[in-house]
Amino acid sequence: MKIETTGTPATELSADAIVVGVFAEGSLPPSTAAVDDASGGLISKLREQEQLEGKSNELTPLLGVDGIAAMQVLVVGLGDAESFGHGEAFRAAATAAKSLSAKKLDTVGFFLAEDSSAEIQQAAIAGTVVGCQGQDLHRADKKQHPFDTAQFPFDEETLTAGQKIGEAVNLTRRLVNEPANRVYPETFAAAAEEIAAASGLEIEVWDEEKLQTEGCGSMLGVAQGSDKPPRLVILRHQGGAKDAPTLALVGKGVTFDSGGLSLKVGGSMDNMKCDMAGAATVLGAMQAIATLDLKVNVVGMMGCVENMPSGKAYRVGDVLTARNGKTIEVLNTDAEGRLVLADVLSVAVDEGADRIIDLATLTGACVVALGLDVAGLMTNDQEWCDAIAAAAETCGERVWQLPMFEEFGEQVKGAVADLKNVGNGRWGGAITAAKFLEEFVGETPWTHIDIAGPSFVEKGKSWIEGGGSGCLVRTLVEVARRFA
Repeated sequence: MKIETTGTPATELSADAIVVGVFAEGSLPPSTAAVDDASGGLISKLREQEQLEGKSNELTPLLGVDGIAAMQVLVVGLGDAESFGHGEAFRAAATAAKSLSAKKLDTVGFFLAEDSSAEIQQAAIAGTVVGCQGQDLHRADKKQHPFDTAQFPFDEETLTAGQKIGEAVNLTRRLVNEPANRVYPETFAAAAEEIAAASGLEIEVWDEEKLQTEGCGSMLGVAQGSDKPPRLVILRHQGGAKDAPTLALVGKGVTFDSGGLSLKVGGSMDNMKCDMAGAATVLGAMQAIATLDLKVNVVGMMGCVENMPSGKAYRVGDVLTARNGKTIEVLNTDAEGRLVLADVLSVAVDEGADRIIDLATLTGACVVALGLDVAGLMTNDQEWCDAIAAAAETCGERVWQLPMFEEFGEQVKGAVADLKNVGNGRWGGAITAAKFLEEFVGETPWTHIDIAGPSFVEKGKSWIEGGGSGCLVRTLVEVARRFA
């Protein structure tokens, strides 16, 4: 899809459709007011009759409007004008794009967020790119059709940045939506190599032999039951000074999680292709950080394995030795993500990272605690966690901090080995998992983000089709912008 700037007023743009916005209260935005005047006050009359309320993401299509060159005017609700920000702009544009992309259209003009900051305008562009892309990667008859051209009344720099962010979110979504017979550790690494070459990232891929040499026994233990060999993908963006601090982004990349010998029941495996969403989120964010040429040093690390049952699979009761030398008693082979992250976090520490964020579809317990739309934050450094939460709030992505009390850490202390990979029973499972991970970051400021809930949308929302959501990609980009 081409993203272009236009100087043509909304009323005069010859397009299949134009999109304008309406707030719940107050005056109409400039382009909306122009459309209203040209149509003889049609939008104002609909507001007076309460047929157009301006609620967030409310859609009102108007066809064949007199005085308007476009064939269709789609009015999207923007909600409260006082609270209109990145998230609202992203979702409003995505809602309109998703609705319009049900049909094949050549050109659509988006006249949203005209009086807003460049960053909010970028969010609207990104939302447009995301909204018209579905999960139907392998359907002959697509449900959604990206437009040939989307036009905005913004400058070229804003257009380019917004498009790059939207494409990064869609990269993450596409990888999550691909089935496990297409995305597995080797093909994920191959995709990362293509992205690195296209975006100017440095890349290093550790194969099974390198992982053994590096002593990544925890990650290798998870991988040993599968015929698909593991990979650790390391991407580097050196946008800052040589001596500038380094941000590490670490992602869990379990490309399919059967549970191993602690086998999941059938229904629980339906969406386990999405258990690599943490790694996909890191890859998407790294693409955006590189193509935006942010003046910051960032390393992205993605531990990719497949967790399968076989005669070679690791067993309940096995003791693994992690890269940092700590021993781990395995009491549940379905608590595998933390075992993968243990070794990758150790690599990030040795890389010299000054701050670490890890992302993982780690626990069902976090979904129980926070629901499907909120990611959980857990940290060893409150100031660092606050910075991430502030970036997420700016982007309109939902996160919530969970406590990291010492007693949760006691639950993962082992009797047979230094650690065990599960706590005492099901209660507080998201936190005991985070306390396990904390054992592998040393004194480095670190925040763990459990994205088990929001990373995969079971049923589509107004602004996004079902499947991978690409959540937190925009937040990671915002963190990197502020880290610079």
